Amino acid sequence: MILNALIFMNGFALVIGLLIIFMDRVISNYGLCRITINDDKEFHAQGGKSLLRLLLENKYFIPSACGGKGTCGYCKVKVLEGGGPALPTEALILNSREQAQGFRLSCQLKVKNDLSIEIPPEYLEIQEYRGELSLAELVTSDIKRIRIKLVEPQTLTYKPGQYVQIRIDHDGETDFRAYSMASNPDKQGEIELNVKRIPDGLGSGYLHSLELGAPLDLSGPYGDFYLHTDSDERIVCVAGGVGLAPLKSIVMYWRDHQKHRRLELYYGARDLPDLYDHDIFTSFAETYENFHYYPALSDAGDDWNGHTGFIHMVMEECLETGNTGEAYLCGPPIMIEAVTEVLTNKGIAAERIWYDKF
Repeated sequence: MILNALIFMNGFALVIGLLIIFMDRVISNYGLCRITINDDKEFHAQGGKSLLRLLLENKYFIPSACGGKGTCGYCKVKVLEGGGPALPTEALILNSREQAQGFRLSCQLKVKNDLSIEIPPEYLEIQEYRGELSLAELVTSDIKRIRIKLVEPQTLTYKPGQYVQIRIDHDGETDFRAYSMASNPDKQGEIELNVKRIPDGLGSGYLHSLELGAPLDLSGPYGDFYLHTDSDERIVCVAGGVGLAPLKSIVMYWRDHQKHRRLELYYGARDLPDLYDHDIFTSFAETYENFHYYPALSDAGDDWNGHTGFIHMVMEECLETGNTGEAYLCGPPIMIEAVTEVLTNKGIAAERIWYDKF
């Protein structure tokens, strides 16, 4: 009796499994779909994948900092025809006005029919690059400094604060992960990334495992988080942990081009070993009159005589009130929210605050 029941259950499971495969391959076979971009470019692709995936496979590079999980919102595009309403999960990212205008998250939009979409023209300027790993060194217990020498093309032009997407091939699939450039934009033949190892993280695990000379494919530059150089006002940079990367690029650019502006760098970490590149910024503060460095540790030991506590608390103490300027923030959302409140209370207008959450 028990044996018969087990045979029945296994047979039932097998039928269900075959039915799912049949539905996926036959019923969900949407055929060849035409994707029209900005009314002047188009390609054809087999339906069934996300719009983001099909765009990337056809060399149209759309930003996606979260790797297609639908959480960053960077991959939104305006769908003129064929998209349908946004999914409930997209409503967490897209506001009601964007939804009414036809915006969708391309990572969440499954292509089932012909689509006509509109993307910013600058996305069409994004290029693919081949490079090789030229440096890999631990700067903390879980953050590696990664340098990539560009091979083809040999130079990458970008603004301080922008990021690239690294291509990762695994298990017959291709994924992309976004990393901010920490290097001086003037050195266009090589870029630096600061990569924190995330447990079971696809991108960080891949980059931390590479040997020197390993080939890398990437695309870029991406992002509207970058230093605005059309101002002479002070610059306030605030970093938490590995969020230092794009702000280091801004500082390096400032050193070579904008030293006439006051720059304040607030940098928070847990303890002293996590405060990487501390010596560089300490030297800058001693060398350049307009550079002011405020490191802070939330779990300081006896060997630390600097600021302690969370970085927004240090800013409440050190940031001058009423002195206008612009701010660039990179770190976890809770840090961004706390720091933004301090900045606005101190007199920096909300529209002059740019941030990159991770």
